[in-house]
Amino acid sequence: MVHESLYVFAAVCPQLGQLTALILPYANSQMMTLFLAEVAAELPDYFIVMLVDQAGWHLSGQVTIPENIRLLPQLAGSPELNPAEHLWEDLRENEMVNRHFDGLEPLEQALCTGINRLASNPEKLRSMTYFPYLKLSL
Repeated sequence: MVHESLYVFAAVCPQLGQLTALILPYANSQMMTLFLAEVAAELPDYFIVMLVDQAGWHLSGQVTIPENIRLLPQLAGSPELNPAEHLWEDLRENEMVNRHFDGLEPLEQALCTGINRLASNPEKLRSMTYFPYLKLSL
């Protein structure tokens, strides 16, 4: 039996309805650094507070965090508090349901289709992710 893997790193800005996602070959500190750099580059005029679970590659000392990003570890055992977790529900229900993939390429194509569908619909992203506790005024 052969196991192949790919990993989707995604962040959503609920207020803007904006999604940034990368499909990467590994889940490690190097890939997290690459992803954070992408998010920082897409939102250079914003200071970003990013909720992350406590996976080792999210909080490792080997991760380089851009100047405009701060990582906020969420409580253990509470994935429902992270808006990005709702993206996975949508992708499973719309791109993965009742499907078998013969390899990574068709899986990656389905993921790209779903990610692009979500990214092109800011209103849907807002409705899925803009929870009342995130609506802060300064």
